[in-house]
Amino acid sequence: MKIHEYQGKHLLARYGVTVPRGEVVTSKDQVRAAVEKLGLPVVVKAQIHAGGRGKGGGVKLARSVEEAEEAASRLLGMQLVTHQTGPEGREVRTLLIEEGLKIKQEFYLGIVLDRAQSRLVFMASEAGGMDIEEVAAKQPDKILKETIDPSVGLQAFQARKLAFGIGLPKETANKAVKFMMGLYRAYVESDASLAEINPFLLTEGGELYALDAKWNFDDNALFRHKEYADLRDLNEEESLEIEASKHDLNYIKLDGNIGCMVNGAGLAMATMDIIKLAGGEPANFLDVGGGASQQRVENAFHILLSDKNVRAVLINIFGGIVRTDMVARGVVEAARNLGVKVPVVVRLEGTNVEQGREVIEQSGLGFVAATSMKDAAEKVVAAAL
Repeated sequence: MKIHEYQGKHLLARYGVTVPRGEVVTSKDQVRAAVEKLGLPVVVKAQIHAGGRGKGGGVKLARSVEEAEEAASRLLGMQLVTHQTGPEGREVRTLLIEEGLKIKQEFYLGIVLDRAQSRLVFMASEAGGMDIEEVAAKQPDKILKETIDPSVGLQAFQARKLAFGIGLPKETANKAVKFMMGLYRAYVESDASLAEINPFLLTEGGELYALDAKWNFDDNALFRHKEYADLRDLNEEESLEIEASKHDLNYIKLDGNIGCMVNGAGLAMATMDIIKLAGGEPANFLDVGGGASQQRVENAFHILLSDKNVRAVLINIFGGIVRTDMVARGVVEAARNLGVKVPVVVRLEGTNVEQGREVIEQSGLGFVAATSMKDAAEKVVAAAL
């Protein structure tokens, strides 16, 4: 689950991480009071779940109340397009107005899980304020990494090593260690999956600040953090993905025109790959899970067909935990109840597969049967033309 910059900063502040003073506004009428409270100059920042806001025109410096109000008027309601939003952009509904700081140098800090090592990695770079992905690709030596032993956590000597490695002045070393240790505690205790401070700011007065905060929570750990439910902004999420989450379906909308209904994440990924190989474009990732009951299949069908781009559907089911014939009956009943009008290609394998195929063939719904993944992909791509 992603949260906004201002929400991430509220979280960090609780762990002793220094953040600029700021006020959240949702209308132009609130800007004057916010500026008078913070003092001039201020920075007006669009709040959307995407990076690259500055390059997209979503961050404005204001040296007067009038400039701040004008910036707010332009930003609120606009479709902000960045390299992470796609061409459709995101509507700006909330602004963060922050105190202006005298910048001396910008750095980068981040924490991610290295799945190959099964350990967290704390990263730091002198190349703050830039696209860190580009730095990693072109100048990987500029990203310093410290692997964290989970039995002891981030150690002060590791934080100090990173601080000196990115060129922070020695007189700021203790502040940097406190900053990094607080960031690490916030990450672990909130069950985060990603934390990025870019830029990590050194002011002319020698103070350190989190000038931005990108924060993602691990969805699988949210049951331990009921208090984070209010941080979710449904306006920033795809409506079909929200609907799928209500039915415990793993769904991600894509840009293609072939709907995919599969049980098992690995099989779903392979299905999308083979559709691409056959010259088609998947419209989604959808894993209905091992227990693909009729109700789950019907919910999945409804979500697939709500995407107006879908011109054909591929159902690829392997009956392991669940019997194939039971899934086939669920598919047939769901299709009847929803009045499916697009071509549907069905590929079944696994337990009771012959009975399952018989159910599909005798349904009278015009399903196209496939015997292999290659056959299914070629048939559904042809049906979507």
